[in-house]
Order: sequence, then structure tokens, then C-alpha cells
Amino acid sequence: MSAIVASDLDRTLIYSAAALGLAMPDAEAPRLLCVETYEHRPLSYMTETAAGLLAELAGGTTFVPATTRTRAQYRRIHLPGPEPEFAICANGGHLLVHGESDPDWQRTVTERLAAQCAPLEEVRAHLVRTADPAWLLKERIAEDLFAYLVVERPLLPDTWVKDLAGWAGERGWTVSLQGRKIYAVPRPLTKSAAVAEVARRTGATEVLAAGDSLLDADLLLAADRGWRPGHGELADSGWQAPHVTALDERGAAAGEEIVRSFLRAAAGTASA
Repeated sequence: MSAIVASDLDRTLIYSAAALGLAMPDAEAPRLLCVETYEHRPLSYMTETAAGLLAELAGGTTFVPATTRTRAQYRRIHLPGPEPEFAICANGGHLLVHGESDPDWQRTVTERLAAQCAPLEEVRAHLVRTADPAWLLKERIAEDLFAYLVVERPLLPDTWVKDLAGWAGERGWTVSLQGRKIYAVPRPLTKSAAVAEVARRTGATEVLAAGDSLLDADLLLAADRGWRPGHGELADSGWQAPHVTALDERGAAAGEEIVRSFLRAAAGTASA
């Protein structure tokens, strides 16, 4: 048997300074490795322990980063271990093979979106029309595939995201609130579909997965085994599934435990 390991990145394996969740005294805090810089400043981290474990995992399995980030945002990240043969960007919109977007997969995605959901322009116009400048900081389009807003979270009305989700759901789109970002993503645009394509190409018989947000739920449900940290949208909503382990650890400690779990599970698959 062979497995692929597909994992979300932000707040699952890598963490901003604000998301590290280092609750222990400074003198007891773990050593950190910076894995991303932006505008010449450090942005994302792993603990050194997690980095070592990930290098081991990536060296012995088909490790597939699966992120909602655009390709440009993903390429800022330098994970330990060998460069992944496959990576998933834009929530499944792009399948990178040796760092380049696969044209066959792009055509498949384009056809699915055209057939199954309202166009991006309609959703973007609704976001711009209904967002209040009092709490809207930025409005962005990602890879011409989906839209997101950056907001002042404390000023965001309690019902706005729920109302948006209802409107978008009728048009074949999903909505996810992650920190200061509100994502509107076409329902056919999923990490699980891209991971299934990787499994088909590699002949993998098992998928191991991890993620923290509602955009990761489809990936976790499609996996044979999964893990979610003790923080994030899934934890906050009480989301669970029989084959998904809900970890108690939060922040960077959860990242460590997820990679440990991947290694144990992959070793079990290889020996089966």
C-alpha cells in the first residue's frame, strides 16, 4: 500500500507570529524556524521540531501541500525537506507539478466552474455592494477563481457572514471566515478534487490529510484518515467525522502533533 499526505498550510503546519499560541514562559518556548518572508520580513514559522519531522515525512512519502493561497503566495514559503513533486494552490484551482501549473487540470477546473456555479463577476459585485467601508480593509480576486475580503473583525456585524453564505450557497459558492479574511469560493473548487487527481496519477491507495478551516472539510472527509487542530473554524464549530482525529493541541504545538501523526500513519501504511 502507498499513501499521499495532503495538508493545509496556514494555521495547520505553519503559523504567523500571532497564531503561534506560545502560552508557556518565554524561557520555555520552542525554537522556531522561519519558513516564509514577505517584503523582507519574517512572516510564517514552524517549530524546529516540526520542521525536522516534516523533512523526514517529505523525504519518505508523497507530501502534497494543499493551500488556498495563490501560486505567488505559496512560492514565498520554503518548507523543510525536498521540494514537493505536487502542490495544490488556490483551493484546488491549480495543481502544481514540479512547480508548474498543470494545463490539463486547469482546463478541468474551468469546465467545472462554468457548468456548476455563478460567475466570479456576479459574486464579486455582491461583495463590493454589501460590504461596509467602516470594516472593509481590502477586496481581492485570487487567480481569477475566487474572491476574498480583508476586514476589521471586531467591527464585522454578527449576521453578515451568515447572510453572505446563504446568498452564495444559492449560486453554488461557499463562504469561509478565517481570521480577518472572508473567502467566497466556488463549490466545485476543492482541495479534495485536486488530491484525488494526485492519487490517480501516483496510484496511491490511501490519503492522509489535515486542515483547520471549513475550506478543509471536504479534504478531510475525502481522506482515509485526517487530523484537525484544537483551533480554527472546524474546532470552533465542533466539526467532526469518525475518521478525523480532533487534537487538543493548539497553535504551533498542533502543527508538531499533526506531522507526528502523519509519520506514524504513513509508517503503518508502508508496512501493511
